[in-house]
Amino acid sequence: MSSNLCPIYSSFFGFAGVCASMVFSCLGAGYGTALAGRGIAAVGAFRPEIVMKSLIPVVMSGIIGVYGLVMSVLIAGDMSPDNDYSLFSGFIHLSAGLAVGLTGVAAGYAIGVVGDRGVQSFMRQDRIFVSMVLILIFAEVLGLYGLIVGLILQTKTSNVCY
Repeated sequence: MSSNLCPIYSSFFGFAGVCASMVFSCLGAGYGTALAGRGIAAVGAFRPEIVMKSLIPVVMSGIIGVYGLVMSVLIAGDMSPDNDYSLFSGFIHLSAGLAVGLTGVAAGYAIGVVGDRGVQSFMRQDRIFVSMVLILIFAEVLGLYGLIVGLILQTKTSNVCY
């Protein structure tokens, strides 16, 4: 049933949040993986014994995609064709998806750049490893901040339509 608080098009915004969360976070994860993978490939030719340690940026990039998946599943779980869906919930879900997705892009980019250069520096100097991991953690936390904001927003939804 459509009303001013629950128009028929309100679910569009919720689905846009699902899409934004998945697409942007996977875009960041893919970019980070590609950039870090390029550095690992270059390092593997000269020092194959450090390749396994150098995979840390790739794993951290993949986690960014998981953040988007978690948010998308939570948003989609709130949506059902049998229940009313308010415009307020649609906007909340859109903003939660954008928060997770866009911070995922930023985190993936940062992890990729740090992973690429960090792994190449690690090839030349073993002592750089701890610093590289610390910087990667700070880059990863950007995506975690978006997930936290998205989860907080997710708890604020309301499907009251009267």
